[in-house]
Amino acid sequence: MGYLEDLEKIVIINSHTQNKHGVDEVGKVMSSWLLELGFEKETFKRELIGDHLLFKSNQKEGPRILLLGHNDTVFPKGYFEGFTQDENWIYGPGVCDMKGGNVVALEALRNIFKNNGEIFNIDFLLVSDEETGSDDSKEVTSELAKNYDYCFVFEAAGKDLELVTARKGVGRYIIKIEGKASHAGTSYEKGINANLEGAIKLQKYSELINLKEGSIVNVGKFEGGIGINTVSPHCEMMMEFRFDKKSEKKRIMNEVEKITNTSFVEGTKSTADGIIQRDVMEENEKQLQLVRFFETLTKSKIPLESRGGVSDANIVSSFGVTTLDGFGPYGDGDHTKKERALKSSFEQRIGMMTTILSHYQEVFFKD
Repeated sequence: MGYLEDLEKIVIINSHTQNKHGVDEVGKVMSSWLLELGFEKETFKRELIGDHLLFKSNQKEGPRILLLGHNDTVFPKGYFEGFTQDENWIYGPGVCDMKGGNVVALEALRNIFKNNGEIFNIDFLLVSDEETGSDDSKEVTSELAKNYDYCFVFEAAGKDLELVTARKGVGRYIIKIEGKASHAGTSYEKGINANLEGAIKLQKYSELINLKEGSIVNVGKFEGGIGINTVSPHCEMMMEFRFDKKSEKKRIMNEVEKITNTSFVEGTKSTADGIIQRDVMEENEKQLQLVRFFETLTKSKIPLESRGGVSDANIVSSFGVTTLDGFGPYGDGDHTKKERALKSSFEQRIGMMTTILSHYQEVFFKD
C-alpha cells in the first residue's frame, strides 16, 4: 500500500483553492508521477488560482477516455492540516475529496503502465478550482469534453461503494430590489420598502420548491436597509436552486423571472442576475449499459446512487459524454475537520479501475 505514502505527500500540502502556490505544488507532485508513465502535460496557466493540468497519453483509433479530478481543497492554511491514520481510516484534508480519488486514478494508471509499458487513449485532467464551483475551469473542461467518449470522475464513492450516475444541477441568482428611503417615524408613507418587497419575494421563491421532483430553492442570504428608523431603500438576496430534471430547471427559471418582474410593493424595481453554475447530470441508458458491462468485467455487482451535490461530472455529462462519478475511495466528513477515507476502499477502487481501464488497452496490445 505504498500509494498511501504518495497520498500523504500531497495531503500535507495545503491546497486551499485560493492558495495558488499550494495548489500548484500539488500539481507538480502529481506531474512528476504521471510524466513517469509517458504522459505529456498541457498547462492552462492562471494568475490567481492554481494552473489546470491535462496529462495526455498516446492516441490511436479507438474510444477515448477522460479521467477527471481536482487538486484543490476547502480549508485555508492553519484551519485543518496534516495526515494521520489508524488501522482502518486515513484522516486529513482531501483524503476522500479528492486527493484520495486522484491517487486511485494514478495507481490504476501505474498498473497499466507496468503491465503494458505504454498507455493509449486515456487522458487525465486535474483542475484547481472545483471546490469554489469550477467558475474558471469549467470553460477548459467544457472545451476538452468534446474530445472524449467516456469520462470517469474520482469524487468519493458512496458508503456501499456506489458509483454516481446522477447529480443535481445548480443555478444561482442575485436579486436586487430598489425602493425609496424615508424616515420611518415621520414620513413612512413617503418611502418604498425594499425589504418588504424582498420578504414577499422570498416567500414566493420558496413556493417553487418541489421535493417530490427533487427541486430545491433556497435564499441563503438576505440583506437590506440602512438603519432601524429608515424605510429600506434597497434589498439584496442570494438564491440557489437545485434540480434533478431539465424540465424543472426551465420551470424554476421561468417562475423566478415572473416573481422578480412583479412589484408586490408599489414602486419597487427588481432585477435578477443568474447563472446555471452546473447543469443537471441525469441518469441515462448509456450509463447503465456501461455499468452492466463493468459488472461483467469485474465479476461484481456495482451499486449506483444519485447525489444532491454537484461535481465536474455535471459539466462533462452536459456535452453528451457518457459519464460516471464516484470512482474515488469511500470517505465521510468531507468539508469538515473530520474528513476521513476508508483504507479498504482504496484497494477495491484501484482494482476496479485497473480492470476497467485495462480492458480499453487490450485492443492496442493484441499480437
